[in-house]
Amino acid sequence: MYTPRFNRMDEAELRPFVEQVGAAEFITAGGDGYPLATRLPIVWHQDRLIFHMALANPHWKQIADGMPALAVVGGPEAYITPEWYAGKAEHGRVVPTWNYSAVQFRGRATVRRDPEWLHHAVTVLTDLNEQRRPVPWAVTDAPETFVAQQAKAIVGIDFVIEEVAGKAKRSQNRSDEDRRSVIAGLREGDPRAAAVAEAMEHDLS
Repeated sequence: MYTPRFNRMDEAELRPFVEQVGAAEFITAGGDGYPLATRLPIVWHQDRLIFHMALANPHWKQIADGMPALAVVGGPEAYITPEWYAGKAEHGRVVPTWNYSAVQFRGRATVRRDPEWLHHAVTVLTDLNEQRRPVPWAVTDAPETFVAQQAKAIVGIDFVIEEVAGKAKRSQNRSDEDRRSVIAGLREGDPRAAAVAEAMEHDLS
């Protein structure tokens, strides 16, 4: 992923970002050479990503053991109009841009179908997401036979991470004056734009 120095995510920012978003585009090459992509909930555990997808999804059938794969986690993004820059009135030499944050994982994927692995995968994913709730639900709250039956309808993806890169394009190359005016403009937009403004505000602080 092309990442200028001033757009590189700090290493400490990567994992919280991935956990907050909670899902990724999982991408591999199909047998015909064209890419295949499926949006999947994500767990980042040590040097691995843990995914699962529906058994009915034909994507997994084209994944050979250890196949190169890409996982892309995207965060809030928004259009930035030149109208927000102070330089627009001064000299007019400004253009639109797009602000966003993303993390990309490159590695190798293997399909897992053994029941024990799948049970662990859905348990870890559930616990990760339920911990934010006042009364967390657990996999053990459902009958064991029911969980086992549901697991037969999914396959697991064991993704060994070889490279991870994060990019936060949030106007870091602009003056503080421009950045503050962009933040003000974004705050008047939709919730997605407001989330970009919040991240930019955090950068300035």
